[in-house]
Amino acid sequence: MAKLNIAPTKSNLLAIKEQLAVSTAGYDLLEQKREILVMELMRIVEQVKLLEAQIDKCIEKAYPALKRMLMSVGGDRVERIAHGVEYKFEISEKQNAIAGMSFTNLEVTLPKKQLFSSFLGSTADSDEVMSDFFELLSILAQMAGIRTIAWRLALEVKKTQRRVNALDKMVIPQDRETVKYIEGVLEERERDNVFVMKSLKKRQGF
Repeated sequence: MAKLNIAPTKSNLLAIKEQLAVSTAGYDLLEQKREILVMELMRIVEQVKLLEAQIDKCIEKAYPALKRMLMSVGGDRVERIAHGVEYKFEISEKQNAIAGMSFTNLEVTLPKKQLFSSFLGSTADSDEVMSDFFELLSILAQMAGIRTIAWRLALEVKKTQRRVNALDKMVIPQDRETVKYIEGVLEERERDNVFVMKSLKKRQGF
């Protein structure tokens, strides 16, 4: 690792030693942060896996129910029923604190589920379909939010890892090499000064 291109003076040695201490402390903190972020990311990924399993289960239930309804009442009637049903959703921002950081995430608030049997010619089958898809929509909303957090956590892990690598592979080794070089030069100068002083004393008869 190449040293810094600075003059080998005592003041520069003190400055580099201070910089090295700061870099080393920063490395330790960033490494701790990276480990916490990775643990949180793994926890979020497990939640994503659980939601994916729930989504698959809902899909296996909802789409066959829709198919049965289409076969029972026909596509035109299903479309008329669909146009007669209206739900209003609320989308808001939610702050999530993870590993000491704040993440802004969109949260979808679903309205209370309603049943529409006998409304606009709807049937119990249509209520079943709406209930199944309402459940699916609810889980999809959760998935959207948690995937956003996972994505941002992954980016933060990547950014933190780059900083850790920069300190570990470049900054700290370079500072150490510079300290070693300056200390070597100063020690050599000190030996030279001692030799010169001894030579002068001999010439002066001391």
